[in-house]
Amino acid sequence: MTLIRSVISLQETIGAQIAQGDLDAALRLIHRTVDQIFCEPINTARIFGSQLLDEYCQEIGAINLRRIRANLPVEPTTEKDQHTVVFLASRLYATGGHTAVLSDIIRLGPRSRCIILVSGTMGPTDHAALLHRFKDNVQVSFDCAPRGTRLEKLDWLQRKILSLAPDTVWLFNHCQDSVAVSAVQPNGGYSLRYYHHGDHQLCLGVYLSYAEHIDPHPMGFHNCRSHLNIRDNRYLPLVVQDQGPRQVDKDPALIPGLITCTAASPNKIEVPYFIRYADIVPELLRASGGRHIHIGALSPLVLLRIRRGIRRLGLPRDSFVHIPYVQSVWRTLHEYQVDLYVASFPYGGARTLIEAMGAGVAVALHLHSHSRLLGTFDLAFDGALLWRSPEELYQHVQQHDAQTLKQRGQIAREKYEENYGEHVLESALANWQQPLTPPSLLSGYSPDKLQQALDITNQVSFASAASRVFSRAMRRWKSSRA
Repeated sequence: MTLIRSVISLQETIGAQIAQGDLDAALRLIHRTVDQIFCEPINTARIFGSQLLDEYCQEIGAINLRRIRANLPVEPTTEKDQHTVVFLASRLYATGGHTAVLSDIIRLGPRSRCIILVSGTMGPTDHAALLHRFKDNVQVSFDCAPRGTRLEKLDWLQRKILSLAPDTVWLFNHCQDSVAVSAVQPNGGYSLRYYHHGDHQLCLGVYLSYAEHIDPHPMGFHNCRSHLNIRDNRYLPLVVQDQGPRQVDKDPALIPGLITCTAASPNKIEVPYFIRYADIVPELLRASGGRHIHIGALSPLVLLRIRRGIRRLGLPRDSFVHIPYVQSVWRTLHEYQVDLYVASFPYGGARTLIEAMGAGVAVALHLHSHSRLLGTFDLAFDGALLWRSPEELYQHVQQHDAQTLKQRGQIAREKYEENYGEHVLESALANWQQPLTPPSLLSGYSPDKLQQALDITNQVSFASAASRVFSRAMRRWKSSRA
């Protein structure tokens, strides 16, 4: 497939497709352009939105909506007896922070009739898992666009929105989803809320000027406000349901050494960077003298590298525990009596970090060498262990015992209760006209420009290029199954 090489040719091609009435081709090209940039790690945290692509999406959506209204008028329902909210997503998963946040907003928001519409442009949604997640909320229903072209999916979404006549639409699109961003339109009779969760990549929808732009953490909020010039964005914090602090102290006589843990999927830890998670784990185990728990899927190659490193250092085979899936990271941290949560790197997971803080577990956070957006430094607190080089992490582990880490865990729990308990989000949603004051960025972070340059140099190797070709092919295959 031909790569897009210039903005001029992109404008000419999309403009010609729209002029010829080939809206499906235009939607596909916009999707492919974002995907092409998304799959190149060098672009991560360097470009965040495109006003040009957003304008094209809106133009396509406006053309299609006019056609719907002219040829097949759909009268909005007149039987509404309560506030109706539509959540427009690209794909939903059984696990992961994206679906969890959507669920939290529905569960903690004012009582409304809620409909989840899924465009399906990023692959199939697990219907059974969705039904299970929302089984206790009779106010929620969901519907997925049938298989078809992108234009057919756009047509389906816009007809649905017209017939539902919602008061509010929340946009939870994946970065590449040109269909979802085209489906929403100004002056549609609803207020649009754009939830900016794909905030370290080029993401469609960032420049929808009529939408209320929502950022879920301080790094994203200040990046959008200061660097993207989105002056009226608002902060809406991530929260996690309170499952209680740790109650049982670990017995050092029964469990020698420290127990560390990381929870992350491959998209957080198996990305190009000068530090590799698979190389860190064996050395971390040697420093801690205990066990390391990994929660989440890992590729066979990474598992092999970790276990080979453990054998090379002569460490017990069972010192590394891999748990592909858990229902609750919080409860798992308690179950395994974890002393230190090592936040994922190179890309941090904000929601999982909040779970660890709520569980009352001490945390160690990596200071990303490129961008504060890629780590979780600004969610930290006085008592978090910060590290940039692997040696700093190993020193932290060697210099702390279970008791001192327990004290740091208590500070983490206090941070959670004040900033990330469900009451914070519930209050913010109930008092929408009074936006929360966003947290300030923490002092003490600076990028390492030399390390960033070295990382970029290493990423332009043949092996890295081949890996990206495979990644793009897999994304296209998943999308084709929609």
